[in-house]
Amino acid sequence: MSKNIFKIACSFIIAAFFITSTVAQEIHEPKIDSDWVKPYPPFRIAGNLYYVGTYDLGCYLITTKKGNILINTGTAVSPTLIKNSIEQLGFNFKDTKILLVMHGHFDHAGGVADIKEQTGAKVMADAADEDVLESGGKTDYELGKYGVSFKPVKPDRLLHDGDIVKLGDIQITMLHHPGHTKGSCSYLFTVKDSDRSYRVLIANMPSIITDKRFADITAYPTIQQDYAYTLNAMKNIQFDIWLAAHASQFELQQKHPPGSAYNPSAFMDKENYYAELNELQKTYDDKLKKDAEQ
Repeated sequence: MSKNIFKIACSFIIAAFFITSTVAQEIHEPKIDSDWVKPYPPFRIAGNLYYVGTYDLGCYLITTKKGNILINTGTAVSPTLIKNSIEQLGFNFKDTKILLVMHGHFDHAGGVADIKEQTGAKVMADAADEDVLESGGKTDYELGKYGVSFKPVKPDRLLHDGDIVKLGDIQITMLHHPGHTKGSCSYLFTVKDSDRSYRVLIANMPSIITDKRFADITAYPTIQQDYAYTLNAMKNIQFDIWLAAHASQFELQQKHPPGSAYNPSAFMDKENYYAELNELQKTYDDKLKKDAEQ
C-alpha cells in the first residue's frame, strides 16, 4: 500500500513539474532593452515620493503611515531590484499595500504578479486594461503578437477616469489616457515637504507603437479617437512636477545624476513636458497623413 501511495505521490509531483514547466514556457517576454534592467540608485523626488525604478523604467514609491503605494513594477526581473531600492531607502518592502499599474505592457506590469504575491498588496488598474493584465498581455492589440509576455494578474480594483485611490493621507486621482493601450492611465496627487506642497503628475505619454493603419486595427477600433482624446486631455493638466513611465521621457539622468542632493525643483520642468506632447502630437498627425495615403 505504501509503495502505491509513493508512486501516486511521485506521479503528482512529476505532473506538477510538467504543468509548471509548460506554464513557464508559455511566457514569451519580448526583447528587453538593457537600460530597462540596469539598476539606478533610489532617491527622494519630493516629500514622501521616491524613485525606485531602473535606469529607464519609472517605478515610484509613495509612503504613508498606513503603508505604501508602488506605481509600476518593471519587467519580470525588476521585483528584486525594486525591493532592494525600497529597503535601501529605509522602508519595508512588505509595507507595500497598493500596486498601481500605468498600462498593461510587460515592461511596466511584468513584476506585478510577483510583487502582489510577495507583499499581499492590492492591484489597481484602469478597467480598460483588465483583460490585458489577466491574459498576461496576450489580448493586447499590438504586443499580443508575442502571446503571454508576463505573468497574468487579476486586478483587485478596476479604476475609471477620475477615480480616487486613498491610503493614509494620500489621495491619487487616476486619469484615463488611452491609446498606447486601451487602459493607459496617468496619476495625479499632492505631496509635501517642510517647505511646500507639490502637485505631481506621473504621465503615461501617448507614444504610438504600431506600424499598422489605425483603421486596420480591428482589435482596437477606437484607437485613433483615443489618441486624439489623450493628446488633448494631457495638455490641460495642472501640475508642479511631472514624471513618466520611462525615465528617458522626462530626462531623469540629466535632472538627477546618481548622488545628487534632494531637489524637487529639478522635476518642475513644464517646458519639456509640453515639448514632449507637441512631438507626440506631430507623430500622431504624421501617422494620420500616412494612413490616408495607403
